[in-house]
Amino acid sequence: RYYFAKCVDGNHFRHLRSIKTANLYGGAEFTAFNSNHSFTPKFHVPIRTNFSFAGPRKLDDIIKLDLVKDKSIAEISDMWMTYHEGKEKVHGLVLNGSKGKSVLSRAAQCPFFVHPVFREEGHFMIVSQFQTPNHFLLAFLEDYQMDPARAQPLLTISVFDDLVDSKDLALVRCDIINRGIEEDEGYKLCKYLIDDYSEN
Repeated sequence: RYYFAKCVDGNHFRHLRSIKTANLYGGAEFTAFNSNHSFTPKFHVPIRTNFSFAGPRKLDDIIKLDLVKDKSIAEISDMWMTYHEGKEKVHGLVLNGSKGKSVLSRAAQCPFFVHPVFREEGHFMIVSQFQTPNHFLLAFLEDYQMDPARAQPLLTISVFDDLVDSKDLALVRCDIINRGIEEDEGYKLCKYLIDDYSEN
């Protein structure tokens, strides 16, 4: 797999994995080097801020925090996973607190990520954009290249850190909101995104 992430200053991209040359974001060409190398695109990457968010914005919209404050980590984790198991196109994940904090901290520094999705007939590219404080929105890279303002999200991912300090627990929710991507593909994307942002 090959990925690029947008760094703090908004102008430099750091290669995170493998070696690849790709045309991204309306024609800016990036040549990937080994890890820790950075390089500059030909122009500033557009940042979309008007995505409509389909999933719950707050953890308290899903579970009442007052009702779980006396629960153990195991009990809360089981409640979270059980709640999402029976729901269509919605998935839940549980992270330890340090991993959840790492994901959010790195996403704030590098809010864009490009993910390949492979199918039998080939592959396509998904771009994810982090929106503070907790949310990722994922769309077809081709749509984002054409018009960031009109690119429709395929799925949204939220990393809720409300229980990190008290329970050392972060709760993740993935909402698949567009038929352009299969449910299993969306779930795998969610796991890949979390793993990539939490890797050392």
